[in-house]
Amino acid sequence: MRERWWVFVLAGLAALALACEGGTAVPAPTGAPGGGGLTAMAALGDSITTAFASCLAPAPCPRNSWSTGDGTRIDSHYRRLLKANPGLKDHAHNAAQGSARADALAGQARAAVGAKAGYVTILVGANDACRPGIADMTAPETFRRQVDDALAVLKRGLPQARVLVASIPDVHRLWEIGHTRDVAVKAWSLGICQSLLAAPTSTAPADVARRRAFRERVDAYNAELVAACKAYGPRCRHDGGAAHRVAFTLDMVAAQDFFHPNAAGQNALAKATWLGPPDW
Repeated sequence: MRERWWVFVLAGLAALALACEGGTAVPAPTGAPGGGGLTAMAALGDSITTAFASCLAPAPCPRNSWSTGDGTRIDSHYRRLLKANPGLKDHAHNAAQGSARADALAGQARAAVGAKAGYVTILVGANDACRPGIADMTAPETFRRQVDDALAVLKRGLPQARVLVASIPDVHRLWEIGHTRDVAVKAWSLGICQSLLAAPTSTAPADVARRRAFRERVDAYNAELVAACKAYGPRCRHDGGAAHRVAFTLDMVAAQDFFHPNAAGQNALAKATWLGPPDW
């Protein structure tokens, strides 16, 4: 009788251990990231991650994505991981959407769950700041809640997956390096990121204050991304501000809009955000 009692105790402990690791009620991630068994990854975000305008046309060009790109011009996270994870081939899912803001992340996260991704990258926030005006930008607390909602989807659906949260690139730097170039000013006049790039040559106090407010809002979003990843737990890593520190030059952005990273810019983002095999 005592032996049978111990059998029941050990079985209960084993069940508890499985529950702590995510149980069996959710899709299991496909292998151990970085250890040779990773067979699916996913990217969440906006037009930066779709590699918009990185080819010849002003359209998404996902083969050049810093995260999931499989093109020969980009040393993406996917290509870096593929070297040690042959089962990952053709299983890099890019769920990012052009013009997406943080409120779209939860839906993208559900797509990552459906793909059973073992590694997920997130880069979002530029479109929350790039609005018609300062008053239209997403409030930092709303941004955080929406990011948390997406992370909760991942944690429930892929509790063993590794998540990389990238910082928002320094969009303000594009104004700094481009506002004296007629070709960039002309491209921006078509309506891109007007909360920052409207009247780019103006030195009027209101315009200077608007640009400062834009920069401060991006800084606030980046702080919320750090906090959200920390709250997620040990399976989330933030890039430590690496993407934000990429010193973009005009030859690293698309000639069509002088805003989105071209192939060189995508490569710079891939290199800056790569933290090594995601075995944390």
